[in-house]
Amino acid sequence: MAERASQRRNVFHTNFLTPPIVKEAMLALEKFADTKAVAQGGYPQAERCRISVGHPDVMTSNPDVVAALSISGNFRLESCSHGDFLGAILGTGITREKVGDILLQGERGAQVLVDPELVDYLISTLEKVGKVGVSCTQIPLLALEYEPPRTNSFKTVESSLRVDALASAGFKISRTKLASLISSGDVRVNWTPTTKNGVTLKSGDVVSVSGMGRLKIGEIVTTRKGKYAVELIRYL
Repeated sequence: MAERASQRRNVFHTNFLTPPIVKEAMLALEKFADTKAVAQGGYPQAERCRISVGHPDVMTSNPDVVAALSISGNFRLESCSHGDFLGAILGTGITREKVGDILLQGERGAQVLVDPELVDYLISTLEKVGKVGVSCTQIPLLALEYEPPRTNSFKTVESSLRVDALASAGFKISRTKLASLISSGDVRVNWTPTTKNGVTLKSGDVVSVSGMGRLKIGEIVTTRKGKYAVELIRYL
């Protein structure tokens, strides 16, 4: 895409990508001096994003590649999960790559980020989520209701930066328990499953454990005794 964008002086867009792919792609695109790349998911904390790549002379502003929809209905008696909303959208024939994040709103329904080309189709096609009849309308991105993640930050001193050491300290469980979770595939580093206890972490890495949430590695300082003082940021 970057090569085509540079040669044709045009702008190209991906579908919605998962966090690890967005991260790897943006790092790879930094190597192209004559292209500009931007990742957009509709709001600052979006996980699933689309990447736009273009020649700097052409891409002077961020392209309009993400649209927001409000899916409303009476969910007081029939609460629906993230999976219910996603299943209803995919049930209309849309592929997962065309759908971004889904922001649940409890009794009111949900707000969904999608490819702008699918807005009219979903408005006319999506009629039910679970057993609840719904109406679907487009809303401005500024109308999205999202909350910045709540976090709790603390420090630990460890003899290594291995995932089993830092994650056990961050989630406050034994290294034996953490090692068991790793071997069973329940631990991810930067959204990619890891099966090795000895994976070394660095600042900015995100560790997630099924059923326990996410942990971000903050500042790392080497102590005089050769150990590591690590800031751990736990998402609540």
